[in-house]
Amino acid sequence: MEPESAVTTCYRHPKVESYVSCTRCERFICPDCMREASVGHQCPECVREGARSIRRARTVVGGRVSAVPMVTYVLIGLNVLAYLGELVRPALVDRFEMLGAALTGPDGGLYVWSSSYPAGFHPRGVVDGEWYRLLTGAFLHMPATEGTFGILHIVMNMVSLWNLGRVVESQLGRIRYLALYLLSALGGSVLVLLIAPDTPTVGASGAIFGVGAAYYVMARRLGADMNAVNRFMAGLLLWLVISAGLTSWQGHLGGLLAGAVVTVAYAYAPRDGRRPWIQAGVCLALLALLVVLVVGKVGALA
Repeated sequence: MEPESAVTTCYRHPKVESYVSCTRCERFICPDCMREASVGHQCPECVREGARSIRRARTVVGGRVSAVPMVTYVLIGLNVLAYLGELVRPALVDRFEMLGAALTGPDGGLYVWSSSYPAGFHPRGVVDGEWYRLLTGAFLHMPATEGTFGILHIVMNMVSLWNLGRVVESQLGRIRYLALYLLSALGGSVLVLLIAPDTPTVGASGAIFGVGAAYYVMARRLGADMNAVNRFMAGLLLWLVISAGLTSWQGHLGGLLAGAVVTVAYAYAPRDGRRPWIQAGVCLALLALLVVLVVGKVGALA
């Protein structure tokens, strides 16, 4: 009588016969557990272990490489959604625009700020504790029938963000890029508060100017052909000058300066274990400086 042949089964599914083994651990695996490898098949555990051992690609500043500029897409989406909200409820602009200090009169109208105001008037803006305006104003734009540009305001900003944002996000990585964008937006609003606190402003231009500064700094860091980059920066600075008579140049300049500071820290931090700490430290230091400036200005206005 011939001896009964041994039956091999999948190590994860003991009731399933299997005659194929994992090329790494040599345990038998069934078709449901097979994962295609360069040679043969591997089990799910070995595939996960191999993925953990592979170092993910990093950008030159230390961020994770991502093929899809998801943050740029989300930012554009938020701006467009906010604009659609403005069309449905125009009062959103008055409620969330960047405004440093103003007075609301008994008739509901907006009046120039004065620290001494008569009965029936109420403070409005950052000076009244509405700090959220420092960021929310960067996601609003001029209504379609108002302002110098109307609907072109959001169109031009979103086209600029589409062209610049995808490039800069791929160079910095998502987290660093998002920090750059928000700090640039905040830097623009803070400079508006410092220089023109009674001027209502809206728009993503400050943040986009910060992204433009990042585009220039990263081009130099990566050794790109600077001819086209310099022409771009010349146009950006020219628009900064022209905007002095058309839009909020304070917001543009504040965003440009904040974006430059952040990106220089990203690009030129030492390439060792200190790099993420230095980059994060500069971002936090800039944030702290902006907060101190806001507190000081609010205190001076009150």
